Amino acid sequence: MDSTQRFSARVEAYVKYRPGYPAAMLDFLAAELAMGPDARVADIGAGTGILTALLAPRVGEIFAVEPNPDMRGAAERLLVEAGNIHWLGGSAEATGIPAGCLELVTVAQAFHWFDRRAFKAECRRLLKPGGRVALIWNDRLTDTGFLQAYEAGLRAYSGDYEEVNHRNLGEADFAAFFEGAYRLDCFPNRQLFDLDGVMGRLNSSSYAPAIGTPAYEQLAALIHREFERWAQDGRIAFNYQTLVYSGRV
Repeated sequence: MDSTQRFSARVEAYVKYRPGYPAAMLDFLAAELAMGPDARVADIGAGTGILTALLAPRVGEIFAVEPNPDMRGAAERLLVEAGNIHWLGGSAEATGIPAGCLELVTVAQAFHWFDRRAFKAECRRLLKPGGRVALIWNDRLTDTGFLQAYEAGLRAYSGDYEEVNHRNLGEADFAAFFEGAYRLDCFPNRQLFDLDGVMGRLNSSSYAPAIGTPAYEQLAALIHREFERWAQDGRIAFNYQTLVYSGRV
């Protein structure tokens, strides 16, 4: 499947159940990566606008690039009142943004889908001298009994979980993408879910088995069982480290 179309059937779950990004991370972008109130920023692979919505009030102008029309349409509807967002249907490798106009490029949950060499060239075209790129992921932890079981379930019942996992990227990939030194900064993040929320979070993931398949039924049974075992006051915590790799290209 074309990677840009993987989430077309999961837009509603993505909007409702994907985590946002912590305020401390946004403060870091402002303090360390020149994301000031007059900055022009591009959010590449903007999806349903989760990060775009948080950036827009802090910057002068933002270009949100999302090739999937279903995800982009959901984002435009949710953020219709934001007057400083330009929505573009381009790709990471050919954004359609004017050259040399940006202080910062952000990518949330999407860099591992890109042609990295072509995206690097596009970032070089877009950024002003000294401009930066921030590659961002909410990295789900396995620091509780439930999250360990959830991870094991994904590995057992998802057909391509390990193939498309962003954790496949290593230091060599980041060293090749960034020019010279880059940095990694980490910020704690968290969601609390009831059982319906846990299932919604599962269904927001492109690697989750399709609803109604035997693999989905087996994974759902595992999640129900582990939820009953580990939930406190009817809730389960999904714990993350929000990772930000940043530097020049």
